[in-house]
Amino acid sequence: MSETKKILPELRFPKFKDSGEWDVKKISDLGETISGLTGKSKDDFGAGKPFVTYKQVFDNSVINFEQCERVQIKDDENQNSLQQGDILFTTSSETPNEVGFASVLIDFPKEKTYLNSFCFALRPFNIEKTQPQFSRYLFHSPIYRRSVTAIAQGSTRYNLSKGAFIEIQVPIPDPTEQQKIASCLSSLDEVIEAHSKKLELLKDHKKGLMQNLFPQEGEKVPKLRFKEFENSGEWEEKKLGEVSKFVRGPFGGALKKEIFVSSGFAVYEQSHAIYSNFKEFRYYINEDKFKELKRFAVNAGNLIMSCSGTMGKFAIIPKNFTEGVINQALLKLEIKKEFMVDFIKLTLELPENQEQILSQSGGGAIKNVASVNILKEIKIKIPSFAEQQKIASCLSSLDELIAAQEEKIEQLKLHKKGLMQGLFPKTITN
Repeated sequence: MSETKKILPELRFPKFKDSGEWDVKKISDLGETISGLTGKSKDDFGAGKPFVTYKQVFDNSVINFEQCERVQIKDDENQNSLQQGDILFTTSSETPNEVGFASVLIDFPKEKTYLNSFCFALRPFNIEKTQPQFSRYLFHSPIYRRSVTAIAQGSTRYNLSKGAFIEIQVPIPDPTEQQKIASCLSSLDEVIEAHSKKLELLKDHKKGLMQNLFPQEGEKVPKLRFKEFENSGEWEEKKLGEVSKFVRGPFGGALKKEIFVSSGFAVYEQSHAIYSNFKEFRYYINEDKFKELKRFAVNAGNLIMSCSGTMGKFAIIPKNFTEGVINQALLKLEIKKEFMVDFIKLTLELPENQEQILSQSGGGAIKNVASVNILKEIKIKIPSFAEQQKIASCLSSLDELIAAQEEKIEQLKLHKKGLMQGLFPKTITN
């Protein structure tokens, strides 16, 4: 056993103010490591006994047995099965910040369950002293994440050495305080989950509305129409080139990193189209360069589209935009006055139109829009301007609800992050 150190968190529940300091333990003092599956080929997977996948461990702090996949296990095989309280860890990832992600078995497995070969388990010596619900948060705490990131090894892919891992020191309070911390954080997680489910319902509702408010493939009128437009006839088919003027971002050496300055005119990138976030910019150019690239300047109401890698994502330049130019990975669409930009954006986000856009891609591993001329030939269906407004208004109201719900979830996650920083000690000093 290692020598016991003592430590305290900044934030503590009143009941434990006088409970003394926390212990500091090496992970090797908490339990023994258990290996995942060995000796399996691809033919063994698809049926048989349940096993926990790498993705389950990476994505979740608690294992949901319903998400397990299946593997053939013979009666005489020497494979480690999992049990309640086991803490599962990923052994490798593409970045050091993603190594050593943890997930806990809170419940008893209903049948013998195994672990994938790219993870290992820590089996606590005593789950009363290292409680599963507490472990769920301990092994996601800032103090643990800093320690495990520091020992990640590799260049293109980072790996976790079990020998180094079990030497990591972690803070452990008494079981009663463990219960209190776990109860507080799990209650917050339940709130976050409830709001996340509400968000998914809103997104599903929007998806359903769009399927009904826009004509289906091969049809010229939608299934659902606002009362004032019920007798307005068929929607008109237009080529995208009739609806908008296209400007592809500057190619070649027009925007080299060496010309960027600390402030000035913003350079709009792919991320702005993907996330519709116009508050942050990485690069700026000076006024002379901006004048030189004036053709690529954005204006309020322009539609920008991502054209490389993650293609076909659209965003509208807001009224309070930052002056700047698009880079080579963006396409600027200047929508003509007789069409509503919000409606055109919604139209281009329909699955059938996304399929058309993505089918026109060229390139190898990283896809690119093949040709603006090809995009101009894409056909879309458009109603009267008044009906465009009505549909856009309806769906934008729903988008506002979705955005508000996303913001609420983000604030709850920030609150949880702050709690985690306070409820767990920040550092362990020798």
